[in-house]
Amino acid sequence: MKNFAAIDFETANYNRSSVCSVGIVIVRNGEIVDSFYSLIQPEPNYYNYQCSRVHGLCQEDTEDAPVFPKVWAQVEPLIAGLPLVAHNRPFDESCLKAVFRVYQMDYPDYEFYDTLCVSRRVFRHLPNHQLQTVAAACGYRLDKHHHALADAEACAWIAREIL
Repeated sequence: MKNFAAIDFETANYNRSSVCSVGIVIVRNGEIVDSFYSLIQPEPNYYNYQCSRVHGLCQEDTEDAPVFPKVWAQVEPLIAGLPLVAHNRPFDESCLKAVFRVYQMDYPDYEFYDTLCVSRRVFRHLPNHQLQTVAAACGYRLDKHHHALADAEACAWIAREIL
């Protein structure tokens, strides 16, 4: 796959619609050509301890952040016509569908691919198939795991290698 958009969401709580940040990396002709990152005011707008512990974001970080429809208005032109790729597609795709539902936006049936699923077939020897482990196997060092843009970039590296 030469053209795609790698995407990653972080959530404020266990509700899939509570996206609080998004990272997107655009790949064209096998090269990273653009990226996008934004904090998002989550819906519902509260943080639980476990989620904050994972990604380091809290209420103060997103209190002045735009709501999802405003962020997605910036994302849509970037990803137009591209399939989306995520590491653990069921999570990121369900977040996207949930937040579209909350804001009563028409979901355009994005084509999604999953680097986690493919990595289990390609890298059977790995001790696990977590993002940082698979990224390292593809020659990418993930230093800021659970930062949405860093995770999207790692996913893009993986996708270029195995999809």
